[in-house]
Amino acid sequence: MLQALELLAVLAAASFGLLLARSKQLDLVGVCCVTFLVAFGGGTLRDVLLDRQPLFWIEHEHYAWIVFGIAIAGSLLPRLPRRLERWLNLPDALGMALFSIVGAGVAIRTETFPVSPFLASLFGVMTGTFGGVLGDIACNDVPRLFQPTMTLYATCSWIGCWVYLLLRGTSLGPDVALWSGTVTIVLLRLAAVRWNLRLPATRA
Repeated sequence: MLQALELLAVLAAASFGLLLARSKQLDLVGVCCVTFLVAFGGGTLRDVLLDRQPLFWIEHEHYAWIVFGIAIAGSLLPRLPRRLERWLNLPDALGMALFSIVGAGVAIRTETFPVSPFLASLFGVMTGTFGGVLGDIACNDVPRLFQPTMTLYATCSWIGCWVYLLLRGTSLGPDVALWSGTVTIVLLRLAAVRWNLRLPATRA
């Protein structure tokens, strides 16, 4: 099930990366680079820190071909209307949620060394958010994750990861835990966007 979720995460994140690159009017190379960064950035950092070899998108080469196809096909589409930017939140929330749960699941099951649930939740947040950070940097923007006006983002990922980690050991089973965590993150993220929910800013 984790691998199925990982594929869905790659598709959602690649779609977000494509829309992000198109909204910046990048050329073909730029679209491909941003799409790859968003789709694979978080999972690559997770695998490097957990010393997992090969990297997940090298082990499953078809991921790279799928993302490449999405980037090429998306580059050939007519110019997208600017109002499409408001729909970036949907694939972003879905990709972030799926990658967060996959990241937490991979971390808690790693055979290299034991990882506590707390560290697994952090690996989940890292996996779910770092690709978007790289995409924003590549587009010459301050990463939205770090902007003081940003609505709840990493917090949604962290809460959803804990929902998954707490439920996976219950009688509900791992599949219910996976989907419960994913749905929690998506709903929290969309609610944060809808009602402008954010953490209080720190004071100097």
